[in-house]
Amino acid sequence: MAIGFGLIGCGMIAKFHSKAVADLRGAKVVGCFDTVAASADRLAGEIGCSAYHDLDQMLANPDIHVVTICTPSGAHMEPAIAAAKAGKHVIVEKPLEITLSRCDAIIKACEKAGVTLSTIFPSRFHESSQLLKAAVDGGRFGRLTVGDAYVKWFRTQQYYDSGAWRGTWKFDGGGALMNQAIHSVDLLTWIMGPVVEISAVTATLAHQRIEVEDVAMATLKFANGALGVIEATTAAFPGSLKRVEIHGSEGSVVLEEESLKTWAFAKMTKRDEAILAKMADRTKTGGGASDPAAIGHHGHMLLFRDVLDAIKKGRQPLVDGLEGRRSVEIILAIYKAAELGKSVTLPLASDPKLKARATAAK
Repeated sequence: MAIGFGLIGCGMIAKFHSKAVADLRGAKVVGCFDTVAASADRLAGEIGCSAYHDLDQMLANPDIHVVTICTPSGAHMEPAIAAAKAGKHVIVEKPLEITLSRCDAIIKACEKAGVTLSTIFPSRFHESSQLLKAAVDGGRFGRLTVGDAYVKWFRTQQYYDSGAWRGTWKFDGGGALMNQAIHSVDLLTWIMGPVVEISAVTATLAHQRIEVEDVAMATLKFANGALGVIEATTAAFPGSLKRVEIHGSEGSVVLEEESLKTWAFAKMTKRDEAILAKMADRTKTGGGASDPAAIGHHGHMLLFRDVLDAIKKGRQPLVDGLEGRRSVEIILAIYKAAELGKSVTLPLASDPKLKARATAAK
């Protein structure tokens, strides 16, 4: 029996979800729903599934086993909880949600319903990312000293003007950090481990009619003692591929999108030479640096496959709800540090401004 998928939200990213499902053996998109009926009809016509104009009707379909949430970031919680209550497994596009209280509500609803929850961070599934993670876990860097993430992308004013939700705290939850750089925030902290202290500055420099930042700079202290930097912007024309740099007393690796630009260790092996030769030029798309549609769907496919395997085996997926929550907490801490003008420690304590945003988002 094929595993049936339902797509909630039928914008650009839903098309990548449908392509990912199509590449999975034994899976298919059964239905799609959008609050704008014409959007659901259009996507259904393109991919050959049923269009739903009522979410409850789609969730009542017994042939749908997994739903993916493709709505604006600040509108993830409601459909995710509804899907969980209907007994569907839930995959949520990044970010999991835009406040910790809304993230927690999704996690609790899925736990209560006994369904699997995953957050979409496809970069973790790239072969180069997996090799880097294995090298860190294997102790090849010696003492980890520095971990940096650089996301210097470009978005036009038209991009922000194309949807009323873009660039708003209520539905976007933030700017260059929450919407674009969150992939690299997740990848960096997955590799380096927990962040315990953050200092930051943010600004809106190149775009109009947005509430959120288009430039952000943060310095980090990790639990293992290493230091790091996160730079994020949507105001760096023409946009460049995102980079993650990991350094230690015995090794350095620079990852540019999917390509390994540096792979150097104090004790090199023939396998290292083969890895660098194979992975030096792996990036096949623009990585979303200047065009949000210039991405591949293979990372999504690998994440979906991991979720289906997790469901089958009764284990947690690689990127579960708590993993998705972690990057949101780090980004909120960056915003808080920038607002206060001083360093912030993690985990985040109760904060009136964050509570106010959570209330407004509801």
